[in-house]
Amino acid sequence: MSCFVGYLVALAFLNRASASSFTLINSCEYTVWPGIQAGAGTEELSSTGFELRPGQSMTLEAPTGWSGRLWGRTLCTFDGEGEGKCATGDCGGSLQCNGKNAEPPATLVEFTLGQGVGVALAQDFYDVSLVDGFNLPLIVATKGGTGSCSTTGCVTDLNQSCPKELQVDNDGSDSVACKSACEAFGSPDYCCVGAFGNPNTCKPSSYSQLFKAACPKSYSYAYDDDSSTFTCTAAEYVITFCPTVTSQKKSNSSPTPMVNDSGTGSIWGVSTAAITNQAVSLLDGAVFLSLIITALLFVFVQ
Repeated sequence: MSCFVGYLVALAFLNRASASSFTLINSCEYTVWPGIQAGAGTEELSSTGFELRPGQSMTLEAPTGWSGRLWGRTLCTFDGEGEGKCATGDCGGSLQCNGKNAEPPATLVEFTLGQGVGVALAQDFYDVSLVDGFNLPLIVATKGGTGSCSTTGCVTDLNQSCPKELQVDNDGSDSVACKSACEAFGSPDYCCVGAFGNPNTCKPSSYSQLFKAACPKSYSYAYDDDSSTFTCTAAEYVITFCPTVTSQKKSNSSPTPMVNDSGTGSIWGVSTAAITNQAVSLLDGAVFLSLIITALLFVFVQ
């Protein structure tokens, strides 16, 4: 019996160590179409684009060493063949992004997962980036894992405070996205290219400082590494779109809550566990079921 229990413990460890998962939750009052793009040399996930109606969630498994980015698309229309267009975050006019990146402006979540055992190789790196602009608020929280494992993101709806020259309007309506200064003006100093292509010459602009003030844990320009990149080991990740009631696209009030700098305990007065509870129950249930099935197979084989 002790060997059997040891086998199950080892199996559970290998299950966690061999891969991670991303659970995407739509807490917006409108539909969001997540997009996923794998990095160079890594395989695409089981889906690279799908629809999430308000309150819905989806979990995707990610292999060891996976890298890539995730984002939310808004105001999309697709036909029965999955072809169409999104007003923000579009990826080539298809429901499935199939290797295509988000069309700026878009709030990006970026991951590089650990590649093996050992502290250096097993560590995950993740961030939320506004370098390509902003289209909707989101946060990234961890489930399990060791290390700092901070929660990060941008909960402020920058569409409500976006400077006129950076705004993206949809058919003359309110701003639905906020461009980066690089996209809006294309100058080397804003884009950190040419003579400005290093951290010594590329400095924060008044526009990136506006983004940073609203979302202090997110990348605001290309060399914003020190306060914007986070690490964790052997974790599962929960990405929540519109994590607060005040961050709805059509809200007239200005949201004030910010991500707790401690990275643990609570976010805006609500425990991290409470925020991720819905997604975590799905993840734990799947692991438990896989262990039960394996245990039964083990007994029958004996």
